[in-house]
Amino acid sequence: MPALLWFRNDLRLADNPALRAALKHGAVVPVYLYAPHEEHPWEPGGATRWWLHHSLTALDTELRAVGSRLIVRAVPRGETSLSALEALHSEICKLCETESTAVFWNRRYEPAGIRHDTETKGVLRSRGITVESFNGSLLLEAGSVSNQQGSPFQVFTPFWKACLAKADAIPALLPRPREVPGPKSWPKSAQISELGLLPRIKWDAGLADKWTPGEAGAHERFKQFLHEPINTYKSARDIPSVDGTSMLSPHLHFGEIGPRQIWHALQELNQERPPVHAKAKKELDKSDAGHFLREVGWRDFAYHLLFHFPDTPEQPLRDKYRDFPWRQGPSAARDLMAWKRGRTGYPIVDAGMRQLWHTGWMHNRVRMIVGSFLVKHLLLPWQDGAAWFWDTLVDADLANNTLGWQWVAGCGADAAPYFRIFNPVLQGQKFDAAGEYVRKWVPELTTMPDEYIHAPWDAPQEVLHRARIQLGRDYPEPIIDHKEGREGALAALAKLKE
Repeated sequence: MPALLWFRNDLRLADNPALRAALKHGAVVPVYLYAPHEEHPWEPGGATRWWLHHSLTALDTELRAVGSRLIVRAVPRGETSLSALEALHSEICKLCETESTAVFWNRRYEPAGIRHDTETKGVLRSRGITVESFNGSLLLEAGSVSNQQGSPFQVFTPFWKACLAKADAIPALLPRPREVPGPKSWPKSAQISELGLLPRIKWDAGLADKWTPGEAGAHERFKQFLHEPINTYKSARDIPSVDGTSMLSPHLHFGEIGPRQIWHALQELNQERPPVHAKAKKELDKSDAGHFLREVGWRDFAYHLLFHFPDTPEQPLRDKYRDFPWRQGPSAARDLMAWKRGRTGYPIVDAGMRQLWHTGWMHNRVRMIVGSFLVKHLLLPWQDGAAWFWDTLVDADLANNTLGWQWVAGCGADAAPYFRIFNPVLQGQKFDAAGEYVRKWVPELTTMPDEYIHAPWDAPQEVLHRARIQLGRDYPEPIIDHKEGREGALAALAKLKE
C-alpha cells in the first residue's frame, strides 16, 4: 500500500520519523501543501516565504537524489489542506490501483496547526484512512513535561532540569534513507515557482548572500559552528560583530535540521550521554557546548508555553499587562516607522534594525536591545515589534518570537521585569566596544571615533566636523532622550499598578 508523506516544517530526510514510518509501507509520495491562509493571522511573512521557496527547491533536489520527488500543491483560499489531501488520496489510489493509502506527518504545535491537524486526522480516519503523526520538531513532546503539581512550567530553569531528568526519552537518531521508492505513476505537481513565494521587487540580495536554505546548508552551518565558534560560545555569543552563535534558528524553524540531531551531536562532543546526575550535569552546564544546549532547550520551552497558553501570540501571559497604557496616534506611528527603518538616532538600535532588513536575521543580544527600546523607550506595543519581526525574519517562529517579545516586555513567562530597561548606549559600549557592528550596518558613522560611536550627540562639534557628520542631516538625532524614555516607562508601569 503506498503512503502519502505530508511535509510541513520538517524539510529534511535525516532523522525524520514520519518519513521512516512511510517507508515501511513501500512506495512513498512526498507532498507539500501551501495553504498560508490556514495560519491566519500568522500567515508567513516575506522573509519566511523567500526561505521556503529555496528550502522546498533543496528538498526536491534531495528527494530526486534518492529516487523520489516532491509533489507541490497550492491550496486556494476557501479550501483546506484536508480537501487537498483527500483529493491527493483519491488520485494516488487511482494511479496505484488501490482502495486506500496511509498518510503520515510530523506534528505542528502552533494553535492553528494543532486545530487543523486534529480535524484532518479525525476526518481521514473516519473514512478508513490510516493516519499517524510524530514528533519531529522538539526534543520532547510538547505537553510531556510538567511540574510536580502537573501544571506547565513558567520558568525556564526548572523546566530544563525536568527535561534533563527525562533525557533517556529523547529518541536515537533515524538514519537518512538511501532510497525513497515512489509509485509507478506520479500525481501532477505545481512548480515551486508557481507558489509566488519570491518577492516581486528584488529586495532579497542580502538574504541570498547570507544564507543557504535546505538540509545540506543546515548541516554545513552546524559543522562550521562545531569546528570553532562553539568553543567560545559563552563569551562570544553576546558580541554582535563576531560569528559567535550557531545561526541555526531558520534551519531549525523549517526543520532542515532537528533539535535531536543537535542534542546527539553535542553529547558526542562531550563524550558522554545526556547528564542525569548532578555532577555530570554541572560539568556540562559549565561548558560552551552545555551553554549552547540550554539554548536548544529554550526553544523547547517556547513551544511548551505556546502549547499550554495558545493565546500568547496576541495577549500577554500576565493579565495585568493587558491594560498597559501604550502610546497611540501620529507621533507613535512616526516613531514606529523610524524604529523599523533603523533611524532612531541610537546607533546600536539602528544597526540591528538594518541588519534585520538586509539579512533577515538579527543578533540575539541586539534583538533584546531593539525590543527594549521599542517597548520601554517608545512605549509602543510589543505586538507591533513581534509583527515586524514576523515579516522580516527568516527564522520567524511563532513560539520563539512570542516568548522573546513577551520576555523583553516583561509580560510573559520567565520574563525580565518591566522596570529592567536597557540603556542602548551602555549596551553598545559593553558589547560593541570598538563599534565594529555599528560601522558595518550604519556606514554613515564609519569615521566616528570609538569614544563617541554609540552616542554621537555627545561628540564635540569639532569631532563631528572631522567625521563629516551633521546630526539631523547625515545621521538622525535621537528620537527620544534615554532618561526621558526610562522615566516614561517607569511612570507607565506605576500607572498600571494603580
